[in-house]
Amino acid sequence: MISLTTDRPVSPGYRRAMQSRTPASRTGRPRSAAANAAILAATRQALVELGWSRLTLGDVAVRAGVAKTTLYRRWAGKNELVVDAVAELFDELSLPDRGSLAADIEGVVLQFAAILARPEARSGLMAVVAESTRDEALRERIRASIVDRQKRLVLAGRARAQERGELPPEPDAGEAARTVDLIFDMVAGAVVHRTLVSAEPADEEWVHGFTRVLLSGLAAAPRPG
Repeated sequence: MISLTTDRPVSPGYRRAMQSRTPASRTGRPRSAAANAAILAATRQALVELGWSRLTLGDVAVRAGVAKTTLYRRWAGKNELVVDAVAELFDELSLPDRGSLAADIEGVVLQFAAILARPEARSGLMAVVAESTRDEALRERIRASIVDRQKRLVLAGRARAQERGELPPEPDAGEAARTVDLIFDMVAGAVVHRTLVSAEPADEEWVHGFTRVLLSGLAAAPRPG
């Protein structure tokens, strides 16, 4: 058998050459993550300054300081890019612990309304929702990137309320999942309609009344007079 090892001393020049071929370890944020963050931020900035119709991947690439091919490797087109840029905004939502289910809901809804009031969220969300009416793949991306990701807040809030004894437990997994979907649809639908369709403020007074009706039903709604 021929041995591949040798006892001959390794020259300093050979050692330096081999070290130069070994990738140096990098510290800090990975390049791809930093590029993604820059691209998504540039997309939101372009939405505000140019609007949906004039926004192009080329403009986003220039603003982000990356090659246009970098965008096409990550996103199929403008629709998918804008969905991800808007989804990153909704990832800022958190569930506050304000001592009661009603107060927790009000805290989340006020955060949600504040995000929807931002020009980049408003224009981006309305544009991709409109486009998704004729694009099933885009509709699925909105569901996966925004809707399903934010259902975590409903799951966490319901679990906390059950621990407090404010809500009954739901041992049936299927029924529990349907409840989560229903709660999310009621909250998201009401806030989106209020802020984007009716163009009315979702201020503390409105949020308080909405939460009361959500938890107690129409019987809790204030009567005229």
